[in-house]
Amino acid sequence: MYTGTTLAIAFPGFAQIVRAIFTAGANMKRIAMKCFSKSGMWIAVMLVLMAIATPASAQKNKDKKNTQPADNSRPEPNPMMPDSQAIDQTVGEALGYWQIGDLDSLHKYYSDDVVVVSGLWETPIIGWANYAKAYADQRARVSGQRMDRSNTLIKVNGNSAWATYQFIYLANVDGKVAQFRGHTTMVLNKQGDRWVIVLNHSSIVDATNPTAAAPTASAPPTQH
Repeated sequence: MYTGTTLAIAFPGFAQIVRAIFTAGANMKRIAMKCFSKSGMWIAVMLVLMAIATPASAQKNKDKKNTQPADNSRPEPNPMMPDSQAIDQTVGEALGYWQIGDLDSLHKYYSDDVVVVSGLWETPIIGWANYAKAYADQRARVSGQRMDRSNTLIKVNGNSAWATYQFIYLANVDGKVAQFRGHTTMVLNKQGDRWVIVLNHSSIVDATNPTAAAPTASAPPTQH
């Protein structure tokens, strides 16, 4: 009897046939053959149902294979970057802007009351405005500068942190090529969702041209 949405077939064992539709492989075939082994017509029906059921079952398995691994192999992204990673990124980006002389962008990584200590015997520089002026004066005499950072170590304690690393600085100072090696330690504070540098202390270990390293203007800018 056709009801408009469902086709009902009244014969013994029909429920088992329906179950057989969704039973894969030998089990489906065994159940269906047991129910209709005495009737050629039911065997024909069984073959049709098997033809319909096999693609459906295969598609179901295929979809399962396609979707499940994607869910397992694609973890939810972490919306919050770890502080240590954010600090390392801050140091790296600050060095990048420092090398190209972009003071406006560099300022974003420094506190207005930053304290900068160079590797020379001189008074610490206090405040961003004073540091920016000293940097601009020195950059006028320096060209082709390059800073390589290595062996970075970062320690976070709440909203405060420090980062220390080794550096090799190469530049043309007053027409002479000079190379400096040393260490830099930075203290950073977290302001809102970003880290800013509040102390920058550099120490020069050695230089290829000691006479070029002695004057203040010949030393590398203290943002290392």
